[in-house]
Amino acid sequence: MIFSLTRRAAVLAATFALASCASWQHSGVTDIHLVALNDFHGNLEASKFKYTPAGQTEELSVTAGGIDTLGAALQAWRKEDDQLLVVGAGDLVGGSPAMSSMWADEPTIGAMNRLGLRVSAVGNHEFDGGRAELMRQQKGGCASPRPEKACKLEPTFGGAQFSYLAANVFDMVTNQPFLPAYSIEEVHGIKVGFIGAVLKDTADMSLASGIAGLRFADEADSINRVLPELHRQGVDVFVVLIHQGGRTVDQFDQPDCAHLTGDIVDIVKRLDPAIRLVISGHSHKGYLCKVDGRVVTQSEKEGHLLGRITVSVDNATHAVRDISARNVVMVPGVYAPAPELDAYLASVRARSDAVLTRPIAHLAVNKVERGKDLPIESALGELVADGMLRAGRPFGAQIAFQNRGGVRGDLEVNADRTATIGQLQKVLPFANTLVVMNLTGAQIRALLEQQWLDGRGETRGLLQVSNGFRYAWDDSRPEGQKVLPDSVTLNGAPLVDDSSYRVATNNFLAEGGDYFPVFKQGGNRARTDLRDIDMLSAYLLACEQAGKPAGAAAPAGRITRVDQAHADQP
Repeated sequence: MIFSLTRRAAVLAATFALASCASWQHSGVTDIHLVALNDFHGNLEASKFKYTPAGQTEELSVTAGGIDTLGAALQAWRKEDDQLLVVGAGDLVGGSPAMSSMWADEPTIGAMNRLGLRVSAVGNHEFDGGRAELMRQQKGGCASPRPEKACKLEPTFGGAQFSYLAANVFDMVTNQPFLPAYSIEEVHGIKVGFIGAVLKDTADMSLASGIAGLRFADEADSINRVLPELHRQGVDVFVVLIHQGGRTVDQFDQPDCAHLTGDIVDIVKRLDPAIRLVISGHSHKGYLCKVDGRVVTQSEKEGHLLGRITVSVDNATHAVRDISARNVVMVPGVYAPAPELDAYLASVRARSDAVLTRPIAHLAVNKVERGKDLPIESALGELVADGMLRAGRPFGAQIAFQNRGGVRGDLEVNADRTATIGQLQKVLPFANTLVVMNLTGAQIRALLEQQWLDGRGETRGLLQVSNGFRYAWDDSRPEGQKVLPDSVTLNGAPLVDDSSYRVATNNFLAEGGDYFPVFKQGGNRARTDLRDIDMLSAYLLACEQAGKPAGAAAPAGRITRVDQAHADQP
């Protein structure tokens, strides 16, 4: 079945390629061709992609993406227009599979260079290693806060040959932009201004110490602020690259969708009327929408799609006459291979395999799942929390909390149930470290309520909890009162509000990340250098050595949802 679907996708892509071979100049207009990607997250290799094409009901399942496939497509499309520009909307790195994350995402920067990426908005995950690491990835060098990873793939690292942009990130000392706000590119004699921005809530999603001294301002105001400067430099065509997005019920390839919702909509509505095209990211969705007459696109995630966008500009006035866009599924084998990208992928894979295939321990099951729905307990989240609790015991830890966003993929082990270092790095790519602190019972209750209180009325996912800690919640109760007061227990005993407990978590949460400010109130802190992946590895090995391999196919029921609609679900 996969073979037939792949052939179908190949035929569709080939048909489109033939249809798009028109000259870049015709009928008094010049066509500017852009290719957009977002949220690549270091996915150097192809992966599964399930989708339902517009106008159809059958879901297709294909293998899509991979830098070799993207390189092949871009090689073919550049034959149609050698001035085609490749642009990004952020999160090119961060939360990456092991093949990229184990080398400080240097392979992904190298891949983007080879793909010919020109400019990209910075994303919140570009700040995962802090502002210093972001600047190293931009400019190159080996001085890194991740010395165990940096310049280990190759002895030197030259940095990005593309420019990261952010009109709304400011240095608080100088009040100047931390990164360039825009880039001007000349295409077929026409100046195009690309303006970058990242969601203003980035500070709540990043390690606080890593972004100290940076201010994240309103996206629309910051973008509009630079337009007069671009006008003075003769720019007539404006393109926003923004790491903020939305959602829609429309399919990723539905032209002119009109059902976009989310934060991006308000931003777009407040942009200067001269801006006609917004290329977005962050929400990991594919869409081709219209908002107040502007084209707003996003191309899913992980290189599964590339956005092909044509901006038609009047030759006489340089006004934008029309914008057309489509999202193209990146199915391997559709286009002739790009030898440079093939060779680069093979070299990174060969360097990585020796490390990634090293066995760690046997598990009790073949797969431990992270769960796809946000307000849910997951078997994998519990496993990570249990490993954290074990590592925190020498520091007095009694409870451990892990954020769902820090667990990036299911733990799928080998046929003999052996977990490898590569499989664990897929789960925990951030190299977060352990922090143990004191919190009172009242603070822990407040922390649990913050799972539903983030200032936007959105649930961002339950904290995953360690063995011995339990509670129940009711979604029908008002915000701030969803946790049942008598249900919070530690080792069977009710939590006491004015008693102090030792709590273990990762350094990201410890600094209030993911909208959990209660963690910042923790006292008597023990800041360890223990990495999350090392804690999990040690826990799995200890369980195996004790004759009780870790891992479960389903969550243990430490968190119970009791409202009527979900009375029978954990």
